[in-house]
Amino acid sequence: MKTFGMLAGALALAAAVSTGAAAQELRGKKAGDFVIGLGAIGVLPQNVGGSTSLIGGKVEADNAVTPQLDFTYFFTPNVAVNLIAATSRHDLTLKGSALGDVNLGRVWVLPPTLTLQYHPLPNSRISPYVGAGLNWTFFYGYGGDKTAPVNRVRIDSTPAFAMVAGVDYEVAPNWLVNLDAKKILLRPDASVNSGLVNARVNLDPWVVGASVRYRF
Repeated sequence: MKTFGMLAGALALAAAVSTGAAAQELRGKKAGDFVIGLGAIGVLPQNVGGSTSLIGGKVEADNAVTPQLDFTYFFTPNVAVNLIAATSRHDLTLKGSALGDVNLGRVWVLPPTLTLQYHPLPNSRISPYVGAGLNWTFFYGYGGDKTAPVNRVRIDSTPAFAMVAGVDYEVAPNWLVNLDAKKILLRPDASVNSGLVNARVNLDPWVVGASVRYRF
C-alpha cells in the first residue's frame, strides 16, 4: 500500500487538475516551449537473468516510488528533449545462491535520463510521444542489514539505453497532465566483499509516472 501511495496521489492530482479542461482554449506545443513537471514515478526492476560468481544465484532489487522533477525543451512543435531528476531507494537480495537467499542491504539510485522525443500531434489536446536516449545510473548511500558474511556491496555506475512513450493532456494553455513510461536496459556489474563475489545485475527497470507540468 505504501509503495504505490505517492503514485496514486499523483494520479489523483492529475485527475483534479483535468476537471473542466474541455472549456479551456487549446494552445498546443510550440518551438521554444520550456516545460517543468512535478509528480511521482514507480521504479520497477524486472530482475531478468544475471549471474553471480562462486555461489550462483542472481541479485534482485525491489520496487520503489519516489517524487520526480522533469524538464522538457521543444526545438520544434514535434521534437523535444527531456531530462528527468529523481532518486529512489531499493533493497537488494541475492536469490537462489548456494547459501540460499542472502540480504545485501539497500542502496540509493540516481538515474538521470535524457531522451529525444517525437510528438506527432502537437496541436491536439491529447498529445502522445515516443522517444529514446541515454540513462546513466549512479549507485550511492549503501546501508541496511546484510546477511553474514556479507559486509560490503558495491554496484558500478553505468550507462544504459532508454526508451520512452507517454502522453500529455492539455488542461489549460500553460498546464499539462502527463503519463509516461520508460524502459531502461540497465545491467551493471556488482561486487560483494571487495570482489570476493562478483555479479552481473540485470535490472532492466520500467519507470512509470504521472505528473503535472507547467509550460513557460
